[in-house]
Amino acid sequence: MSSNLLPEPPVTGAAAVPLRRRSSGPDARKFARDTADSDRSGLFRRRPRAGAAQESSDEQGRYRRPGRWSPRRWSLRLRLLVGQVLLLVLVVVGIGTATEIALQQFLVHQLDTQLVESEKHAVFDSGGGPDVGPLPDGMPAHPPPESKSSGPGPDFLNRGGVQPDSIGAVITDGKVTAAGKIGSDGGEAALSDVAKSQLTDIATDGKPVTVDLDGIGSYRVVAEQTYKHTTVITGLPMASVNATLVRGLLVSVIVTIVALAVAITVGVWVIRRALAPLDRVASTAARVARLPLDRGEVELPVRVPASDSDPGTEVGKLGAAVNRMLDHIAGALSARHDSETRVRQFVADASHELRTPLAAIRGYTELAQRNRDEVPPIVADAMGRVDAAAHRMSGLVEDLLLLARLDSGRPLERQTVDLTPLTVDAVSDAHIAGPDHRWDLRLPDRPAMVVGDGARLHQVLANLLTNARVHTPPGTAVIAALDIDADGSVVWTVRDDGPGIPAALQPEVFQRFARGDSSRSRHAGSTGLGLAIVAAVVKAHGGEITVDSVPGRTEFTVRLPSAQVDSADRTA
Repeated sequence: MSSNLLPEPPVTGAAAVPLRRRSSGPDARKFARDTADSDRSGLFRRRPRAGAAQESSDEQGRYRRPGRWSPRRWSLRLRLLVGQVLLLVLVVVGIGTATEIALQQFLVHQLDTQLVESEKHAVFDSGGGPDVGPLPDGMPAHPPPESKSSGPGPDFLNRGGVQPDSIGAVITDGKVTAAGKIGSDGGEAALSDVAKSQLTDIATDGKPVTVDLDGIGSYRVVAEQTYKHTTVITGLPMASVNATLVRGLLVSVIVTIVALAVAITVGVWVIRRALAPLDRVASTAARVARLPLDRGEVELPVRVPASDSDPGTEVGKLGAAVNRMLDHIAGALSARHDSETRVRQFVADASHELRTPLAAIRGYTELAQRNRDEVPPIVADAMGRVDAAAHRMSGLVEDLLLLARLDSGRPLERQTVDLTPLTVDAVSDAHIAGPDHRWDLRLPDRPAMVVGDGARLHQVLANLLTNARVHTPPGTAVIAALDIDADGSVVWTVRDDGPGIPAALQPEVFQRFARGDSSRSRHAGSTGLGLAIVAAVVKAHGGEITVDSVPGRTEFTVRLPSAQVDSADRTA
């Protein structure tokens, strides 16, 4: 059932407000925007601290979240493992590089020794030369050995003991007169013209050099002159040296891979074992974080185990510090609870004690006002002001006493309450109190039954409607709706099209004495306890309340378990 409650001028002495209902479709009329000078934002505005916005932007810039793959976001385990692996890679690569360089120098030196020996024999076989000693007086030059083949190479290649793939050449007057290569089968092969041209560029200083000869590859060659002023060149292939270096490099790579695999496996196990106490400390902190520390008497039985709080280790120092911190927190929470208990007891006792003198003040003022014609006007006006202040003080005392009772956990009345007539009564009272507002009532087609205290539930809706009336300008449309969710919960909503609540105040709007007016003016008749009482009563009934506010739309939503759901929960 949905109906609209049309505002009518209140009639003096009327016992009830005449309600005229009319059905409304699913599309409710849109809220009208009001351009009145007063707005709710003025009541709920909190002056920001000077420089707060600049400090906030500076903090955001200083603590900007690092990138997704930034090492700053890596876990400690990953950092330690990556550091260990990188260090091992650097060490292995350094050792491998040094080994390759040393091996290359050794093999080249060994090859050069063989090359120089071959060169001496070649020069000696070619008639001798300065590097093999002076030619004796009267002794002819050493005749070359008899040629065993008619190949393109010089005759000294046919000498016994020449290694396969060796090369030899003789240069006379800058021209290659003989050049060849010994094959693996002992036969000679000619060199290309490009290779011969490369050989003519070699210095005849008797120092081995490495040359990439055309068609045959890399060779270590040496050139010397003979007594006949010819140049004799011999060369040995670098293939065996290169092959040995490649095999050494392959062995180094395999050793590196195996070492990395072993290091990662062992490192993961060692790091996980070493950081296990840190995980237990973090688990202890997580268990403490899950405890409800914001209310009631709080106990902190959780502590870091003694095995993980040994000050002799780094993790133990952390565990010991966490235990000391938990001890201090437990002491502070205990002191806070004791202080809150004393304050609540004081508020309850003071509220209870103030009820009697306030009732007496109100009684005497009412008695005096009955004979206001017999007293001077100034006295009558003063008595009226005293009566208004006494009524306001009585309301504040009753609110404080109610909150103290709810804080102490005293149970409320438990009976089945139909919220439909209760909602109608609350909206009717709001209509009388705020005739300048536009009130709309929406009800379900079936009874909305809950289990609770009917008077306190009426106070919940009355406070929400009063909040909407007091903090919105005249002409504001206020909708009070009652509905039943699919899960059986009963939902109250109070929505208005006023200026809204500032976002900074919304998280604390249900706290006691929460106000946006820092001057705490009493012109609106607000004590700052209305929404706090609403939240406390709703919580005592097992429900929840939320607020959603933007300029032009503010909605309070109260969810209460229905009588059917509550009965089913108790049965289960």
